Amino acid sequence: MLFTHPRRRPALAAFFIFLSTFLLMAKAAFAFVGINDEKSGALLLKTSDPNKFIEAPKVATDYTTTISGPTARTVVTQQFYNPSEGFVEGVYVFPLPDDSGVDTLKIVSGTRVIVGEVKEKVEAKQIYEEAKAKGQSAALLEQLRPNMFTNSVANIGPHEKIVVQIEYQQSITPKDGAYALRLPLVVAPRYQSAPLVTNVDFNASGLSTSSDTTLPQPPVLDPKVDGVTNPVSITVNLNAGFELGDVASSYHKVDMTEKGPNTRVISLSGIAPADRDFELTWKAKGTVPQAGLFKESVNGHDYLLGYVTPPNVDGAVTDLPRDITFVIDNSGSMNGTSMPQAKQSLLYGLSQLKPNDLFNIIRFDDTMTNVFGGSIPASEGNLDKAKKFVDSLEANGGTEMVPPMLDALKDPTPTDTTHLRQVVFITDGEISNEQQLFDAIAAHKGRSRLFMVGIGSAPNTYLMTHASELGRGTFTQIGEPAQLTPRMTDLFSKIGHPVITGLKAEIAGAQAKITPEMLPDVYRGEPVLLFADADKLSGTVKISGKIGDQPWEVLLPVDKAAAGDGISKLWARRKIAEYEVNATLGALTQDAADKAVLKVALEHQLVSSQTSLVAVDKSPKRPEGYVLTRADVPLNLPAGWVFESVFGPAGENMPKFDQKTEADLKQFAKFTQSAPKAEAEVALPQTATDFRLLMLLAMALGIAGVATLRSKKVVA
Repeated sequence: MLFTHPRRRPALAAFFIFLSTFLLMAKAAFAFVGINDEKSGALLLKTSDPNKFIEAPKVATDYTTTISGPTARTVVTQQFYNPSEGFVEGVYVFPLPDDSGVDTLKIVSGTRVIVGEVKEKVEAKQIYEEAKAKGQSAALLEQLRPNMFTNSVANIGPHEKIVVQIEYQQSITPKDGAYALRLPLVVAPRYQSAPLVTNVDFNASGLSTSSDTTLPQPPVLDPKVDGVTNPVSITVNLNAGFELGDVASSYHKVDMTEKGPNTRVISLSGIAPADRDFELTWKAKGTVPQAGLFKESVNGHDYLLGYVTPPNVDGAVTDLPRDITFVIDNSGSMNGTSMPQAKQSLLYGLSQLKPNDLFNIIRFDDTMTNVFGGSIPASEGNLDKAKKFVDSLEANGGTEMVPPMLDALKDPTPTDTTHLRQVVFITDGEISNEQQLFDAIAAHKGRSRLFMVGIGSAPNTYLMTHASELGRGTFTQIGEPAQLTPRMTDLFSKIGHPVITGLKAEIAGAQAKITPEMLPDVYRGEPVLLFADADKLSGTVKISGKIGDQPWEVLLPVDKAAAGDGISKLWARRKIAEYEVNATLGALTQDAADKAVLKVALEHQLVSSQTSLVAVDKSPKRPEGYVLTRADVPLNLPAGWVFESVFGPAGENMPKFDQKTEADLKQFAKFTQSAPKAEAEVALPQTATDFRLLMLLAMALGIAGVATLRSKKVVA
């Protein structure tokens, strides 16, 4: 009777206006879901309240790579889908090759295409945050590491799809008689070492954004519970520039179509999950090309890419015995398929030792053991002890890589000329403090040469490549058991032959600059790779050095260089890497290196440590007053990893929120219903209208409804 009394109907109507307005805005503002809201499978990201959840955005990715001789151009198309009822900011952490020059970002929304611009990092972030706050579609592509990026996409509407395209250039050169394209598809969880240090980056206007040296830790799916997501499709258009022999995919099933003697089209056989890297290899039919020279002119300036593989010298095997320290990673991330591969790699290395060699073993997780305390003879008895120790290893714990690296580089006899001192470091490299490791290698390498062996389906190739370059060694990757023997055989073949040292390059007859200025030592089967630039390139490239004790040189006439698309971008990317190496070696201050990187990156419109790509649609799409929810796109666990070894049996080692985020989530959570247990947490940034204002607005609308009804009654 209370709600049907005629005198109470206006108030009742006003109450329902108020209630419906409040509920609609609460639903739109908070975008939480409960168990009864889910009609199909979805990953629910938990908040600080164990019963409150947000449905994660989803990403599908397409890679289209066109290889033209020495260069490859890749278009990465990421489709973001928001399955929730609210507006979402999707944040996706993804890998790219560490030598890639990223220069293009586009947003495709309906029939609109918005092209991004490369800006100084702080400025790009400010542009993105302003667009996000105004409710505009926006995307921000930032470099976390040379091989790790984040793509943030703001204001994805309820059940909306946003397409983002990224393009990059990379070089393709032969190694060990074969060419290879590698597309990294998953970012593995990284071990974070303490202490955490925050840097503050200022622009010319005195404004800054905080730049945390730690890496973001997005949610990671447990494949036993959630399966795998983030599907990828891949198409490679291969035009090698020579008649092709074997073409093979190392880790994925592919379909292959021959378009001519030099050309193939390779595509995945169906859709694959983003849980392991893609690798394509090809060889020439007949003799492998030993040299290449390519040129591009941009805005009246010439850029050159050249490579040459030094000849194998018969009989040039070093007579000096070796002093090898093997370092093996037995941290939790190595559990699963990686640990057996790492142990077999070490055992293979031990089997290659000769009686007059010396050796030692260091194992590490977040602790370490120097097994023999120093180098010992490779006698049969000592090798048996070493093999028993290796067999007993199990994966567990964190990944503290710097202490074992320093221990391995410690040289008690630095003036010894009777042994070649070498370090073979076996790991997946999944750490966040790469720069500390690089600094340690640069400062303590001495006469040692460092050989990195990357293990697993998604190793940290940036760390491996850079560490081996600083350590004057080489990098070998083993992604599956079938690769172990041939790739370890190649490694020990290289370290048993003399290094090609004293490499120099010059271009006679031209005022050209060679990049890098200091060419690194190379090993058997590896190319000498260089870039050059000048207003007008001509003359002859002369590369010289020593193979063992034998002088060696080669001449490459510039007028024979073929046209090469994207050479200028590759030159700029290599120049940026050179500045960063010089900062690590102390040849440049960090400030000077950062300024040099910024200048080159802006001139050539590349994403770098100092620049980002930002794209903004000027038309607002999120209505004023609707809260924007941030949700990091969950990543797959790399194939072969064990979830519990990384995050604990119940995922208790997943990253935690700070106190402010916890308090905010508790405020929001009281407006939502309960939902089942989920596997990951999500932070909600406070960049939109506060919920208290929404409540006041709803109350105001309710009061307005009452006033309207009363005025109608008076008129009646």
